[in-house]
Amino acid sequence: MVGTGLRTTPSMLHVDMDAFFVSVELLDRPELKGLPVAAAHDTARSVVSSASYEARRFGVRSAMPVGRAKQLCPQLVLVEPVYEKYRLASRAVMTIFREFTPLVEPLSIDEAFLDVAGSVALFGEPLEIARQIRERVLERTGLPVSVGLAGTKFVAKLASQRAKPDGILEIPPARTIEFLHPLPIGAMWGVGAATERALKARAIHTIGDLAREPLASLRSTVGNASAERLHELANGRDARGVETSRAEKSIGHEETFATDVADQEKLERELLRLATRTAERLRDADLEARTVAIKVRWDTFETVTRSRTLQEPTNATQRIYRTARELFDALSPDGRPARPVRLIGVRAEQLLPSGSDGQALWDDDEQWRAVDSAVDEVRERFGAAGLTSARLLGGRDDVVDPRSLQDPG
Repeated sequence: MVGTGLRTTPSMLHVDMDAFFVSVELLDRPELKGLPVAAAHDTARSVVSSASYEARRFGVRSAMPVGRAKQLCPQLVLVEPVYEKYRLASRAVMTIFREFTPLVEPLSIDEAFLDVAGSVALFGEPLEIARQIRERVLERTGLPVSVGLAGTKFVAKLASQRAKPDGILEIPPARTIEFLHPLPIGAMWGVGAATERALKARAIHTIGDLAREPLASLRSTVGNASAERLHELANGRDARGVETSRAEKSIGHEETFATDVADQEKLERELLRLATRTAERLRDADLEARTVAIKVRWDTFETVTRSRTLQEPTNATQRIYRTARELFDALSPDGRPARPVRLIGVRAEQLLPSGSDGQALWDDDEQWRAVDSAVDEVRERFGAAGLTSARLLGGRDDVVDPRSLQDPG
């Protein structure tokens, strides 16, 4: 982590792609520019992945059910998301960011923090750097981007949101409080709907109200840890620097079915698919998991989670799958799902660097590791589709979309 100290220039940048998925799709469908467009699968349970600003004027938003989006905007044009295209575009954009500074912290596939304090001598003042970044991204990728500049991460992110679409907003550090305090409390990083309701019940409606609220009162409303953090941010204090590497706390995938599934074989196959992808990502990151967890959402929307801590940490596909399968089977003692399943997920938790826990006298997963090693070698040479379990061959018509099997970036 790189410390920021007290900055006198707005050298912390938050760079955010505008309607990223839709913008990538419009590169191939320029005839749709200017129309209300959403990237989403046209199924009953799909949600909007990204919406153009024309669609947003009708109230269409990311994560909104497609059915609701169509109600709000009957002329909405849906384009099928192709996540591999988005990953490639993201890599191209992140590469451009690193041409200006090595201090880049990706937050997701379409946004990142950049610390450009050390880049001024090469590229000019931060505002000039922001302009050059936007121009270079547009020139090389055809994609629009918005940039917020400030003295802290928190304010830079708020600034980029207010610069959208396709703009730049600079907040000089000396004007941080002037910018922050009139903003609604819901703009605060980390203030969700429940916290917002609790704060408004105490007549805290703006960030300025929050900054002026006594800490003791805040603690009684949102708890000690949240009170300290929110109070610091509301007063413009944010000492966090750019983290160029970040340790993952967990790795996992989940899948929502287009129609509820009660077929045990289909559910076991999906568990294997999810466990396989989770284990591959663990090995790619040179990590092992001490705990395996599952998540199941029934057709009633009731959601349950179960986890098991292993005797030895693992990244073996079969160990993760068999543990997930046993956890799932324990939910249905008679061998059949307790009720139809809407969503199912597998997650690896309590992650450790591979081999850091030491090895037992014998390794129960040794044969499975050998198989995984061979599969990984084929994947590296021929791509993700090079080799897979025979049980996973065939189509997946019974899922909303395969997004759960895509890496975030």
